[in-house]
Amino acid sequence: MTTSRESILNTLRKHSVPETELPDLQQPELTQQWITYPDLSQQFSDLLTSIKGLCLRVKNVEEVNQRLAELPVYQESNNICSLIPDCGQPTVNVNQITDPHDFENIDFAILPGEFCVAENGATWITNDGGPLRTLYFLSQHVALVVPASEVVPHMHAAYQRLSFENRSFGTFMAGPSKTADIEQSLVIGAHGARSLTVFLVEEPF
Repeated sequence: MTTSRESILNTLRKHSVPETELPDLQQPELTQQWITYPDLSQQFSDLLTSIKGLCLRVKNVEEVNQRLAELPVYQESNNICSLIPDCGQPTVNVNQITDPHDFENIDFAILPGEFCVAENGATWITNDGGPLRTLYFLSQHVALVVPASEVVPHMHAAYQRLSFENRSFGTFMAGPSKTADIEQSLVIGAHGARSLTVFLVEEPF
């Protein structure tokens, strides 16, 4: 006797959708349909602002330091670390820390970002793994420093840039941590950074 489960599955199999080949996304008629923006950096800035982040477009690392000094959250921070040479005034040497749990007291972390996505305000972050990767999530406040030339228009372009041949960790970070699971009330910094600032730097650093 056929069970209800088997009957349902047999019916579904009779009406299965035939396989369809995926389109060649490199065809000219398709690539012309990808979303574009007249100013990628401005679009990224607008999107990041809309998700409670902050984007600052600066000329060089010296200007990054000037803008950092103007941020109230940076002024109020005691435990500061930086993975960007000559950027910020670090008070913690993270290279001496081997236990990722010891990063829980970091107030402000200045970290590198690889590239940004104009479409959704996300920044691709990656490193060799190990304890340093937890800085992005355990630090109270995070600043990402990214070359201004490294802004792609959409996620399709972003995926083409992803590579894990020499990296063991990578993820997209978009704005500060937030959740609205409880009573549909938006909470910022619920389980990660309470603020995210992205510096788009024109000159090499």
